[in-house]
Amino acid sequence: MFQITITLLLYMALVVPAGIYLYHVAAKQKTFADPVFDRVDNVIYRICGLGREEMSWKVYALNLLMTNAVMIAAGYLILRLQGILFLNPNGIEGMEATLSYNTIISFMTNTNLQHYSGESGLSYLSQMAVIVFMMFTSAATGYAACMAFCRGMSGRPMGNFYEDIVRNTTRILIPISFIVGMILIWQGTPQNFQSNFTVQTLEGKWQDIATGPIAALESIKHVGTNGGGFLGANSSTPLENPTIITNLCELYSMMLLPGACVIAFGNMIADRRKKDGKKIFFGSQGRTVFASMAIIFVIGLTVCYRAELAGNPVLESVGLNQSIGSYEGKEVRFGIAQSALFTTTTTSFTTGTVNNMHDSLTPLGGLVPLLHMMLNCVFGGKGVGLMNMVMYVILAVFICGLMIGRTPEYLGKKIEGREMKLVAVCLIIHPLLILGFSALAVSTAGGLAGITSPGFHGLSQVLYEYSSSAANNGSGFEGLADNSVFWNVTAGLAMYFGRFPAIILQLAIAGSILAKRRVNETVGTLRTDNVVFTMILVFIVYIFAALTFFPALALGPIAEHLTIWFPGLM
Repeated sequence: MFQITITLLLYMALVVPAGIYLYHVAAKQKTFADPVFDRVDNVIYRICGLGREEMSWKVYALNLLMTNAVMIAAGYLILRLQGILFLNPNGIEGMEATLSYNTIISFMTNTNLQHYSGESGLSYLSQMAVIVFMMFTSAATGYAACMAFCRGMSGRPMGNFYEDIVRNTTRILIPISFIVGMILIWQGTPQNFQSNFTVQTLEGKWQDIATGPIAALESIKHVGTNGGGFLGANSSTPLENPTIITNLCELYSMMLLPGACVIAFGNMIADRRKKDGKKIFFGSQGRTVFASMAIIFVIGLTVCYRAELAGNPVLESVGLNQSIGSYEGKEVRFGIAQSALFTTTTTSFTTGTVNNMHDSLTPLGGLVPLLHMMLNCVFGGKGVGLMNMVMYVILAVFICGLMIGRTPEYLGKKIEGREMKLVAVCLIIHPLLILGFSALAVSTAGGLAGITSPGFHGLSQVLYEYSSSAANNGSGFEGLADNSVFWNVTAGLAMYFGRFPAIILQLAIAGSILAKRRVNETVGTLRTDNVVFTMILVFIVYIFAALTFFPALALGPIAEHLTIWFPGLM
């Protein structure tokens, strides 16, 4: 627990200044980097002919969808034609149609779910021009939508989509990715365009060693909370994650910007209310949301760590020592602590990268990442977690208002029927995708063909696949035979509808609140920036999860846990 605690304390020291910087970028306030980046941005605006006029939420959402659609079409063509294009020293053929569809939707929605193995399924051109490119643009799109949402909630104009995506890319994603990439190269991650080579192992066998521009992909993969690995084994392989230094670097990379978004949101709200001219460090509204997310994260991390540390009694019964915990599917160099921390982080911050095999986690250890993807609001990736948590904040305000017979208010604006309908639809989409597609998978021949584990664990694999898709996470239990027409198409639909409808609805909510008149606070106004509301928010999130997902979880990881630990009950 000591190394986990130190890791999280160092994270807090990094995330606050990052949040302040992100706030200055989103609010177009002066930063130390403006003399350089203003020139870079102006060149991009001139070359692309981009205007910077303010947009309504509808225009903002429309431009977001159109831009993403163009990139989806271009990326799909490259994947299909990669076999006859350049930068293909390993002679990899063009990708199959449904797999190309799944892959392009996956990376454009910032999910990065992979039904292929990168070293054998993609040319270097596809890795760079499709995968890495979309890791930048999908992350920039998500952060643009988040900052527009924050501006609308704080009473500011929502901004210009193209200006936001350019500023997010040049001032945030590229600089941080460059620094992370240099650290990875320093520690031994390859960065080249050589073809794969074959070596003789110590056992006298022959093994193909994959190489390529791995460091470039690894850096934005974590900074942009993307998660797709250059190699099939992802960040558990020494080529992607060579040392404990790179493991920590990747952890902080995927945690940094999602947490910074919450701080930026709080500072925007505080900036609109301040009257004394003091500098803002960490706005109170942001503290409430951050604390709620942190509580859920720590609870999940504790459960996952303790479950893996307890080991597996079935393995114990056949003579395998479990006194040091369950090491099945884990890298010995990272151990139980860093594996549990990485697992909880990658699914809480919806990154999807893995440094251990999630399919080998103990049932309760696997329950944590599954539940956090179902919640989709524990920090989350590319700003999505913040926007989803604000939906729960509005729901909590509405419920508290009903309890005292008062019209609910949030951030000085009344929450009325229109906002609540939009919030309800936004919150319902996620469980509908997960449970609906899971039901389809276990009731059709195409879905059943992909399930490799019988019983409770097989259902957990299905739930995990669609939770990862709908939450735009991308990690998998990997015991699922998912490269088939059924799984490629249904997972692609879950990824698409898990991404864009929620963003549109959340922008609509921000636009609706922006258009409302501000009301004065009174003695009866519900405080949303104190400890009491923080606890209310945590309970609301857990209650909503219990009402929607508990029956499915009871048939999957919970039943599997009871079978292993209390075989007489089942």
